[in-house]
This record gives sequence, structure tokens and C-alpha cells, in this order.
Amino acid sequence: MNAFFMHHLMPNTAYLILENGTVFEGKSLGAHGEIAGEIVFTTGMTGYLETLTDPSYYGQIILQTFPLIGNYGIIPSDFESCSVAAKGYIVKHPCQHPSNFRSEGDLDTFLRERGIVGLSGIDTRALTKIIRENGVMNGKITPTPPTDADLAEARSHTIRNAVAAVSARTVVKSENSNATRRRIALMDFGAKRGIVNALESRGCEVWTFPHDASAQEIMQTKPNGIMLSNGPGDPADIGNKGIIETIKVLQKEGLPIFGICLGHQFLALANGYSTRKLKFGHRGVNQPVKELATGGVYITSQNHGYEVIAEDSSFVNVNDGTCEGLEYGNSFSVQFHPEACGGPFDTAFLFDRFTARIDKLPHSA
Repeated sequence: MNAFFMHHLMPNTAYLILENGTVFEGKSLGAHGEIAGEIVFTTGMTGYLETLTDPSYYGQIILQTFPLIGNYGIIPSDFESCSVAAKGYIVKHPCQHPSNFRSEGDLDTFLRERGIVGLSGIDTRALTKIIRENGVMNGKITPTPPTDADLAEARSHTIRNAVAAVSARTVVKSENSNATRRRIALMDFGAKRGIVNALESRGCEVWTFPHDASAQEIMQTKPNGIMLSNGPGDPADIGNKGIIETIKVLQKEGLPIFGICLGHQFLALANGYSTRKLKFGHRGVNQPVKELATGGVYITSQNHGYEVIAEDSSFVNVNDGTCEGLEYGNSFSVQFHPEACGGPFDTAFLFDRFTARIDKLPHSA
């Protein structure tokens, strides 16, 4: 058996085929197998644990542009959820021997134990450039040289029922010993733990509701404010129509509403705005955003592939001018993540703005 043939049968060899036919050869990372998904890149140098456990990546293959990933190991207390919603993971150099006093394992083992198929050792810079130039595209990771069937599978991949797949199944009440008079109803579309943590640290009692909870079910708990979480997928998907109708009903209650990421998009759709897919999305921890009312510029963490089309934004993306926030009287929403546990923390004050609006209401006094 010649060396070339043996090389291509090595168990640690893996391939990525893009829907445009481009093939990358690298090494298997995590679980051994094959998966197809939408490839999206994120630019964070740190925060890979928060990225991997963010439900908003449901059905996608995450590409880390920073080449060294896994250096500080696996730290469960940093997770944003208890599972990995992404389908695959691509890095240049995964660290096999992390160094951190909080670490409880390494990246490869973490992915393998959760059945997440990964790929390492490819030119991630070249792959990122392809996506930036051509737009987000599907791909397939496979342990064998790609065939026409693999290419067809990559091209036909679609993400369906994303919100339903990651939302809570039952109503959950937080156990916050520091809770004051504020009770927040959190509609879970794929909520990160950081949102609950940010609210609880400000003395809020948080009730988490499944995505399909009715306005009546939510209002029965007598909330003082409504939180609309982040989440995956196309906000205008027909499967989300019920959510948007529920938000319309909740708005009529007059309570402050705060939407983040997908929650921002749902609130916009409920108020007559429209959305559209971005060429390659905003994902990373270095997105500059300007608040038009103050002129202040903040560095933000973002993870979204769709934008709200609006002429009256409260925040705009400094790089491309897209809408990053909207105001609706005593309610508001932002496209970025003020709760980002991996940082930056520039916009954490928005949770204080939310609670301040709740405290101004007569029944909150």
C-alpha cells in the first residue's frame, strides 16, 4: 500500500467541502463522523466556551478565525447553556494541553463527549476570506474524500425549527435570594445564561417561559417587565409567526420590554419592520456600535446573521451602518449582546436602563 493511499485512510484525516465545491483537508477534531451545516465565522480571541455553548449557533458549523483555541481549557461555570447547539467546529490549532487553574478538560475531549464533529489544521484564514467574499455558505465535514453526494448534501442543507429546538420546555422560576420587587418574564428563544445572571445580579426574579407560551400564561405570573432573548434562525421564518403575535399582545400590557439579538428582531417584526439576511453576519467580540442619542461608541459582542431594516435606529453598527437598536416608548431592543460573559462589558448598563424603566411604573413602586 503506497504512502499516498495510507495517508488518505488515516483515521484522523478529515475534509471540508463547501457548497461551491472548494475542498479543505485537515485533521479530525472531537467526534469522528460527518455533518453538514451553515458555516459562520466568529472573530473572538477568547470566549470560545461561551461561543460553543451559545444556543444561537444551532445548526451551524462554527469557524474560529483566531488560530489558537482551547488554551485555557474547559470551564463549565463559563458555559452559556448545558449543551452545544452547533453542528460542527473548525479551528486552526486546538490546544491539547490547556493551562488554567479552573480548567476541567481539553477541547478535543469536550467535543468528542458531546458528539460534535470538528476539523483542525486547515487554512482558516483562506476559508474566512471565501465566506467574506461570497457570503455565508453551507459545507460538510467528512472523514473521507468528498464525493458528489457530499456536495449535494452540503448544498441542500437547511435549518428548520431552530427556536423550538433550543427553547425551554417548561416554565422555570429562578431561585434568587436577592430578588426585590422586580419580576421579569423571560421568553426563551435560545437564551444564554448571561441574561438571567445579569437580571438576577440586579435583584430581579426571573421566570423563563418556552417560546410558545401564550401572552395569557406569561401575564398570569404578574411580571413587571418582559425580556426577549437571543436565539437562532431566520426571525421571519413562518414557524415564528406565533411568537411575533404573542409579542404584539404583550406590548399592549404597557410593561417595559427589552429585546436582545433575535428578541430585537422579533420585537421589530411585531412593530412593522422587516428583516433580511446579511452577507456574512456579525459574529465576534469587537463590533463597534454607536448610540445616536449620545454619540457614544461601544465595543460589543455579536452573533447574528440577519438585520432589521430601519431608518430610525437608536444604535447603529459603525462598520456598515446597520440597525443595532430600536426604541418603542418604555420598551427597547438591541442587536448586540450586553450580557456577554466573555466580554466586552461596555453595554451592561442597558440592564440598568431596563430596570430603571420598570421602577418608574406605578405598580413597581
